[in-house]
Formats: sequence, C-alpha cells, structure tokens
Amino acid sequence: MAMQPVPTQPLPLPRIRARLHATLRNALYGTWSACRKAGQHTARLALDVALPTQCLACRESVAGEGLCPACWSKLSFIAPPYCARLGIPFVYDPGPGVLSMEAIAAPPAYHRARAAVRYDGVAKTLVHALKYEDRTDLAPTMGRWMARAGAELFAEADALIPVPLHWKRGWARRYNQSAALAAAIGRETGIAVETDLLRRIRPTPQQVGLSRTERARNVQGAFAVEADQPAAVKGRRFILIDDVLTSGATTQACARALLRAKAASVDVLVFARVVEPFRPPI
Repeated sequence: MAMQPVPTQPLPLPRIRARLHATLRNALYGTWSACRKAGQHTARLALDVALPTQCLACRESVAGEGLCPACWSKLSFIAPPYCARLGIPFVYDPGPGVLSMEAIAAPPAYHRARAAVRYDGVAKTLVHALKYEDRTDLAPTMGRWMARAGAELFAEADALIPVPLHWKRGWARRYNQSAALAAAIGRETGIAVETDLLRRIRPTPQQVGLSRTERARNVQGAFAVEADQPAAVKGRRFILIDDVLTSGATTQACARALLRAKAASVDVLVFARVVEPFRPPI
C-alpha cells in the first residue's frame, strides 16, 4: 500500500519574518565588513602616499619601518664573542666566560653590561635625535634592539630602572630618553619598569668632553635611592637602562646607590657603547 505524503504545515508568519530579518542582517553585515576593510586599505594607501614611511636615521623614504639599506649597513650591532662582564666585543672567540683587560683591571660595581650597537655613525645619529630632538618615536625600535641584546639578563631581573635625570633637566627636556627606552623594553619583555626608586639628587654638568676621571668625579654621589624606598630595593635584581655607555661613570654611580640599599645585583643594558680599538682578551 503506497504511503500517503505527509502534508507540510506552512511556517507561521512571525518565523518567516525572523528568518528574513536574520538573512538580511547577515547580508548587510557582510557588506559592511567588506566596505570597512576596503576603506581601511584605501586609508592606509592614502596615508602612505601623503606621509611615506621614512628611515629613522636619514629620513629618506623607505618601503617599511626602520632604516634604509644604506643606514642599516652602517649600524654596527654587537654580538658574541664579547667580554662576559662588560660586553666589549672580542676580535676572536677566546671561549666562554673570558674577561677583557678592562674588566680585570677595573671591575665595575655592576655585574654585567650589554649593548645593542657600537656608538658610531648611525648609532650616534639615533641617540642624538632621541635625546635632543624630541624623537621619542625612535624609542620602540631602539628598545627592541636592546631587548635582543640583553636577552640573557632578563631571566634573573625583577625590574628595569632607567637612569634618572635631575628634575631641572627633566623639566627642560620634557622627557627622559632612558625612561622611554625602558618603557619600550618593558613592553617587549613584560618586566616591570621602576621609575620611583632611584633619584638624581644633585644636578651635574654634561659628561660630553670630560675625561674618564672627570666623569667619575662629576657623578660621584649624584644618585640615591629614595628615602622611603629601601624596602623596595633590598634583595631585588635590577637592570639599569641608559642610551649610551661611555666611561661607565654614570652607571657605576647608579649601581653603587642601588647596592648600598642592599639590591641583590645590578646589570646594565644600553642602546650603544663606545668601543675602543680591539685588544686581545685575557
């Protein structure tokens, strides 16, 4: 016996309306999303035409972010082999843990120092622009390079401390370039940045043009841990952040202040360091 077809019931009008509404809504959302993406792409193209990306150093137009090929080729990154204590590059690899003559003759107060690049050519241009020309837009890129250079320091670090400016110089400059670099490194690594632990308690003349002895004398006693912060320093491991390491007088003074307050250890991470002509390791 043939089965009789089951009669279908027509959908109620409210359900028909609901389905039509959902279909129309999805179609409109898809159209809106496509238009939004197209608009964003068009806006980016227009921005690139109106404000083309520039090389961080020479300001020539470049295809992406960072340096143009000419400036990139003039940037001297520091990589192993280098002195285990000071991070001074060696001309050949003497083996792990070897110290430079400088580290043996005059051991620093801090434990280790690392730098991203040599302080010459393009590096000088970048440091000068960040420090004196309000180019705080350089800090994220410079901070990323520093984060790579200081990777071995981060596992043991509790906090980053930017070398502080005296309040008078900070007021005149409107920002602390070391703090800008520390903030960029903190974003890259997730390590906290502490700006309220260390203070420059007296103004000091610029270090430029001073001898090594004069630099040390200039910053002697210039830094101290805030009077209400010793407990926040005791037993903790810090990385001092600065733009340039020349004689090391400033970072030495900062490290001594933190160690007097019972910090467990102090390392140093800078964007650039002065590198003297190559000398053999000991």
